[in-house]
Amino acid sequence: MYWIVFIGNALMLRDEGGAYSFPQGDDAPTALQPWDHIQELPPLDGKSCRSYGLTSLPSRGLPTRMVTMELRASYNVLPLSHYLSAGKAYELLYWHRCNRYCGYCGGGMEWSSVISKRCCECGKEVWPQVAPAIIVRILKPAILSPDGTEQSPEQVLLVHARNFRRKDYYGLVAGFVETGETLEECVRREVKEEVGLKISNLKYFGSQPWPYPCGIMIGFTADYASGELILQDEELSRGGWFSRDHLPPLPDHLSIARQLVDDWLYGKTTKN
Repeated sequence: MYWIVFIGNALMLRDEGGAYSFPQGDDAPTALQPWDHIQELPPLDGKSCRSYGLTSLPSRGLPTRMVTMELRASYNVLPLSHYLSAGKAYELLYWHRCNRYCGYCGGGMEWSSVISKRCCECGKEVWPQVAPAIIVRILKPAILSPDGTEQSPEQVLLVHARNFRRKDYYGLVAGFVETGETLEECVRREVKEEVGLKISNLKYFGSQPWPYPCGIMIGFTADYASGELILQDEELSRGGWFSRDHLPPLPDHLSIARQLVDDWLYGKTTKN
């Protein structure tokens, strides 16, 4: 059995000389209290899988050969299926902590299935909710002279959001979907609000679970149609058009933002 264990927001992994994996065994790798919640997860590699979270390090420290690592960082050392399972576990544990009481009547909640809870007072049943957000790659076509000579190469719009974890890299325009709007409407609204542009040829690219803590990123591609670049100062600190030969630091391969850029650069995505 695999055990996906979080200590605070950090994932506990077994370290075998730089090869990382989930703890395995019939019993939990750390001591548990009767009130600790053990979350059942879909099988992984044909094995049962469970998860739980601790608020702090065990009193005796970590078990032998165990280390802690941020969930984001685990993407670089775990198989993709294991990273995704850890993300699902993190989201469910977060949801459990945030839904101890009924949002309708205030009564206590109890588990009614592996991924749902029911209020002990009014019977209202709830399931984990996911916050959808869009992200879009916008291209400006190359400019050609009358004889076909390229005067300006094809360019991609890259921006630096003020809430980026790293201060040096650039990403893509993104934003949360609002109540009552389609994904396509959200893309056009966010582009207009954040960079002042109109787009055309909007196409779906793909999606990605984003367990930080409970999102899903829906990726699109689009072409520049009109407008002058005007950055929304409250959210963006920098931005501009970049050619393939003059790119700023890019997001990590973890994100769908990088997959969208790599698809433009190389015609393929990475670790998908």
